[in-house]
Amino acid sequence: MVRSFKIIFLFTLILANSSLIYSQSSKNYDKELRRLNAKIDRVRVLVDSLEFNDRLLLPELMSAFRKSVSSKAQQDSITVVMMKRINTLNNKIAKLENQAKFMDSTSLEIYNKLVMIENKIVTLTNSYNEMSQMKSGAIAATEPQFNAAKYKKHYMKSLGFFQNQEYDSAIKGFAELVSSDATNDLADNCQYWLAECYYSKKDFKRAVGEFVKVFNYAGTDKDDDAQLKLGLAYQSMGSIEKAKQEFQRLIDYFPGSEYYPKAKDALRKLSLD
Repeated sequence: MVRSFKIIFLFTLILANSSLIYSQSSKNYDKELRRLNAKIDRVRVLVDSLEFNDRLLLPELMSAFRKSVSSKAQQDSITVVMMKRINTLNNKIAKLENQAKFMDSTSLEIYNKLVMIENKIVTLTNSYNEMSQMKSGAIAATEPQFNAAKYKKHYMKSLGFFQNQEYDSAIKGFAELVSSDATNDLADNCQYWLAECYYSKKDFKRAVGEFVKVFNYAGTDKDDDAQLKLGLAYQSMGSIEKAKQEFQRLIDYFPGSEYYPKAKDALRKLSLD
């Protein structure tokens, strides 16, 4: 069942991104192809991580999805089941995090798994919400909180907070912009700087989750920046193998990046340790 779910998930992702790839000019084709390969590779890692917790999550999800077609009442009940299960998992994660603070270096593996599980919860929740909206015929048509001019002004204000090391104010501003209009041309920058705020606060676990979201923005020019910071964040957490993997991804998928030499040097030093 896990293998089938992985195949369906990856196939859906490929279909969803295929129209984007072929719409790019030939000049950007190689870059978009590398970005897609990186995203597929990352999703594969996330899906594989779900096997760690499949006894808790996957059976109920698959059962809920099979029953979600019949009626709105059933969809509502499934939503309740989903939310309860997610809350249960979040509580388990919180308890494990508290325990991990008092453990030795062996807690790093648990810590990394928690990051992957939390990211998967967000992905699955978003996917389920989209499916529910599509099946019920609901169309999200909310008016953006900021027009283009206000969006840019709020972005510059939040960036100023970041530069002045007022990270909590910057986080609030960038989070408002991302949730208000994820299609704005500056939305990917907002997501990146939101992750940078957590990184600067040394909340590396949260920073990892936010940096990963940068890859969801098609055509972003912040993908190699985020890829580098993923490696540095894992390195700061003491998860050396994960750091090596992230630096290697930058080398493999962003050979033209200005951070390519830095990633190679970081990988070399970690391999020597």
